[in-house]
Amino acid sequence: MNMFCRQCEQTFRCQGCDKMGVCGKTPEVATLQDLLIHALKGLAVCGQAARDIGLRDTRADEILMKGIFITVTNVNFDPTAIEKHIHLVYQTKEKLKADCLTAYQKQGKSSGAQQAFPKIVHWVPAESLEGLLAQGRAVGLKSDPDLNEDILSLREILLYGIKGMASYAEHAFRLGETSTSVTDFLYKGLAALADTSLNADALLSLVLQCGKANLTCIEILDKAHTDHYGHPEPTKVAIGHQAGPAIIVSGHDLLDLENLLKQTEGKGVKIYTHGEMLPAHGYPQLKKNAHLAGHFGTAWQNQQDEFNNIPAVILMTTNCIQEPRPSYSDRIYTTNVVGWPGVTHILGKNGHKDFSPLIQKALALKGFQENLVEQEILVGFAHHAVLGIADKILDAVQAGKIRHFFLIGGCDGAKPGRNYFSQFAESVPADCVILTLACGKHRINRHDYGDVAGIPRLLDCGQCNDAYSAIVIAQALAKALNCGINDLPLSLIISWYEQKAVAILLTLLFLGIKNIHLGPSLPAFISPNVLNILAEKFQIKPTGNAQEDLSALLAPQTT
Repeated sequence: MNMFCRQCEQTFRCQGCDKMGVCGKTPEVATLQDLLIHALKGLAVCGQAARDIGLRDTRADEILMKGIFITVTNVNFDPTAIEKHIHLVYQTKEKLKADCLTAYQKQGKSSGAQQAFPKIVHWVPAESLEGLLAQGRAVGLKSDPDLNEDILSLREILLYGIKGMASYAEHAFRLGETSTSVTDFLYKGLAALADTSLNADALLSLVLQCGKANLTCIEILDKAHTDHYGHPEPTKVAIGHQAGPAIIVSGHDLLDLENLLKQTEGKGVKIYTHGEMLPAHGYPQLKKNAHLAGHFGTAWQNQQDEFNNIPAVILMTTNCIQEPRPSYSDRIYTTNVVGWPGVTHILGKNGHKDFSPLIQKALALKGFQENLVEQEILVGFAHHAVLGIADKILDAVQAGKIRHFFLIGGCDGAKPGRNYFSQFAESVPADCVILTLACGKHRINRHDYGDVAGIPRLLDCGQCNDAYSAIVIAQALAKALNCGINDLPLSLIISWYEQKAVAILLTLLFLGIKNIHLGPSLPAFISPNVLNILAEKFQIKPTGNAQEDLSALLAPQTT
């Protein structure tokens, strides 16, 4: 059984995984994910029709977001869980379709309404796994070999932007924050992908609309985080571990971390963050817990080595899971949309999750035998903290003490070439400030950059989920200096890996931000013609040699 997937940066030979996903995704899982997206398109068409007549269904919104999130790279590898969600999407679509038809009937518009829905709305999933796999093979990327490569490229860019946005929206939804403009676009965008008549101009317009909707999405996610946990504060975090029972939380979900901290209070279990959970230490309502003991390890792609044989329990809350090694497969747990065959999944019930299996396991393991703190690093420079020292920053800029700002961040990964970002950061002159966010920070945040004009030269803005902070900082700086964002002494050096990064890139393009350096390789799903459009309109550039790129960015600009 074959597959074809090229949605992540590490796709095989920068062309596409066709036998097995580099991420560990099997052809079976890839095919079921393709079919899930097909099912979601049908739900989106019904959802958009329902919205057009004033019908909204919050449960359908949740199922849509979760279903899209399941297909993001390194999220769910469990065919049983994906099969279950395909059927749930179908049932939800049928209910929405029936609600629409009932409303049409009340409005006297029932004649021909059933037939007015496109074919995809009438799709029915097979009852057997074999039948579902046959259906999935008929709807994958390679299902229409005659499709123009530029149209396919734009459709993929839109789809992956939607995938990234849905993951951010699901995070906000779990914390009670929603936006009609966000959910409306999720339906609109997926429904558009079911419309094979759309030309390149229409698709490019939708791509930028996705960036606009995602800006709202990351704004409400920022609000969800800060309303619940306070604004992040500059905070020193111990890297390593202490003696005693331990649970390591990876992924991105702050709500799961909060609930785990509550359930472990006073039980002698220390909680550690891993990967993208590092910024949690800056939130007042989380860091007040004394047993939030520090940060363990580095970025997601190193987890198999870092979790190997450790006497601790691991909780995966969102994307970034890799195949667990036998040495820790009995003490890793998943929750939310994450799944791996054979790994125990923690379900929620009535808004509550019972983490007692993890706690009991952690106590039985007894944990680390000694204290081992490698170093302390500083986090917590989200927009509220940075704007709190804005006057100090502006004075330093105007006095010539700060020459340039570099945003160096994004997704990390294992493919060779990512040392570009650490080389770039370590070469940045002492009169420049580095902003960083997402797990790409782990390439650069162990280095001591010192201060400039009393300001730390490395400012950690948070997770990829906190990309809104970087945008707010840039907009505030541009306003204070009375110039456009593209006129700022600011350069964006962005690493990408998966679809959440694609969504952020589309937001930057919607904002008109130019001269982004993107790497370590350009997306396989961007065709040469589409790349030319992006290069011409937005001056997107591939990363090259770190020293040469840095010199070019710092060279005096001629008019």
